[in-house]
Amino acid sequence: MKAIWKGQVIAESDDIVEVEGNRYFPWDSLNGCYFMKSDTTTTCGWKGEAKYLNVVVEDQENRDAAWYYPEPKPDAQEIKDRVAFGSGVEVKA
Repeated sequence: MKAIWKGQVIAESDDIVEVEGNRYFPWDSLNGCYFMKSDTTTTCGWKGEAKYLNVVVEDQENRDAAWYYPEPKPDAQEIKDRVAFGSGVEVKA
């Protein structure tokens, strides 16, 4: 699977975990040059605290377009060290 934004492949892997309709890519499948840390956090009752990443391609920034759970709760351990995408990032086979 590939995660694509503005025509650039920002992550690619065959090792995908799907949770609640979101596809989580392994952390090491991200093309690091396209990501910047965000200060945004949210909390999910069963997954824990999510942290966000901004996706940057050329001079265009997609704020909080990727998220991950650094310390997921016990029922969500399958997404540890994985990143999911939203906000217009296309995920396809």
